[in-house]
Amino acid sequence: MKILGENREQRLIQLFRRGDATAMDRLYTEYADYLTGVCFRYIADDDNVNDVLQESFIKIFTQIHSFEYRDKGSLKAWLRRIVINESLRFLRTSNSLDVKRLDLEEPDMASNMLVADDPPDTGLVDTDTLASLIASLPPGYRTVLNLYVIDGLSHKEIASQLGIKPDTSASQLHKAKQMLARMIKEYQDKSDKI
Repeated sequence: MKILGENREQRLIQLFRRGDATAMDRLYTEYADYLTGVCFRYIADDDNVNDVLQESFIKIFTQIHSFEYRDKGSLKAWLRRIVINESLRFLRTSNSLDVKRLDLEEPDMASNMLVADDPPDTGLVDTDTLASLIASLPPGYRTVLNLYVIDGLSHKEIASQLGIKPDTSASQLHKAKQMLARMIKEYQDKSDKI
């Protein structure tokens, strides 16, 4: 819902700077759905998503005075970064994200059967199903996949964010892709039988 027109980011920042009582509500209305989607990419449980979003909005509202508008999209990027950081903080503190341990596990035989040169056709899988399959990946795999593929971080940046080695990030991404490819293939095989 575009409540502030073309320059909504600049207008929102102006509202905050003027101390307008509607600024928080407008920011929330404008970005809550988008930020909820960002959070769901990292955290699969509804209750935990709500907790992380609440913490994110508290951080947003208390730190908005330090935000410097640069150009179109900079506010949205800043908000996304806060939600990602809060999601990663939650995963670390809840011990849901144990990338190091996952990296030491041997992949199962089924994941080795699907080679990287034979990826499944994701065009036959609807967006909601694909999002659901990604959400069912182990937290370490899901986190690295999101940070690399969707958020565009390098393995070096991911390693810095998660406290792991860049090689571990690359390994997690490879394993995530293998597992996701297998899950998509299983989903397609099941759909073909129906």
